[in-house]
Amino acid sequence: MEKNKPIIVRYGEIGVKSPKVRKRFEKKLISNIKSVVDGKIVLNQGRIFLFPEDQEKAIESLKKICGVVSFSPTVETVTDHDAIKETVEAYMKKLIEDGVFSPEKSFAVKCRRVGTHEFSSREMAGFCGSVVVELTGAPVNLSNPDFRLNVEVREGRTYIFHEKIQGIGGLPLGTQGRMIALVSGGIDSPVASFLMMKRGCDLTILNFDNCPYTSGSNEKIIKIYKKLKEYAAGSDLRLYQVNYGGFLQKCEEEAPSRMTCVLCKSGMYQIAEKLAQREKAFAIIDGSSVGQVASQTLPNILATRHSTSMPILSPLIGLDKLEISEMAKKIGTFDISILPDGGCSAAPKHPETNAVLEKVLETQEEISMDAELEAVFSTLKRLDLELD
Repeated sequence: MEKNKPIIVRYGEIGVKSPKVRKRFEKKLISNIKSVVDGKIVLNQGRIFLFPEDQEKAIESLKKICGVVSFSPTVETVTDHDAIKETVEAYMKKLIEDGVFSPEKSFAVKCRRVGTHEFSSREMAGFCGSVVVELTGAPVNLSNPDFRLNVEVREGRTYIFHEKIQGIGGLPLGTQGRMIALVSGGIDSPVASFLMMKRGCDLTILNFDNCPYTSGSNEKIIKIYKKLKEYAAGSDLRLYQVNYGGFLQKCEEEAPSRMTCVLCKSGMYQIAEKLAQREKAFAIIDGSSVGQVASQTLPNILATRHSTSMPILSPLIGLDKLEISEMAKKIGTFDISILPDGGCSAAPKHPETNAVLEKVLETQEEISMDAELEAVFSTLKRLDLELD
């Protein structure tokens, strides 16, 4: 008998929302899945059942969809003891053939049941366990098994599976509005962007081209954009860039040398706010971590954000470099971020680490910063539209 092989998709915190919000989030999650996976989708009492046309492609896609906590490829049959027995036998034989299970391993069966049936979950687990013992002779170990077979009974349909593949969790992308993410070629900002995507935020990435103080190549930022896009199912991930080298030159020539990094970061926030107004975004995201570099001391954080009225979110604020690097490796941006690019030559040898707000504001007026930033914003261009 040919069996259907749906994938059970599980979500987490969506389930504790109010009925109205939950329905909206479920709908968005399903829409995001459909944007990258071809196949039928059925929502049934807190579970999403995906019937993909290409199961392997679906499995790889589900690993990177925000809001998916875990999922399991299954074999489906009718809720009938004979049909379930036949399905369990065929399923276990295939696992033995593939080397996933051997009769020397101990096992247990876990049953979850939704609906009204003439048997309890424990009785069904015991029935399926007896089928496995009769077929393989494997020992039962309910407390610490080497292998666990799962049986999920939902009214008239039953699903058999053994894998529970972890997703990235969080909320469905697109449920929390749009934000502007300041992203450089470094390690931190792509991780910060990913974390806010995981919280359901659509992103507009803003990159600053500091040429001639940097290499002027867009290779790294485009690679980072493409990697983040792998997690952007159902979302319009946008990439903008402005020419920032002229402003940095102005800072070098007309402002105290020590203050270059402070003025640079303050200008970035102000440019981001201008873009946010155009993009109808609600906040700005950056990769700041307290004390990690000169512009991220607490006095400098205060000074650089003073001229911006929009909320600036820094999801990495309490993490150290090792923790951030581990996250970068996990999402695949680390190897891109460490590609050599020469750094920024505009950074002074002894940057300001204890900026005085009044002095910063005075310097901004002296260099006509508002007019300079308007000129910078006029160079805004959208890079992702140039990509395949």
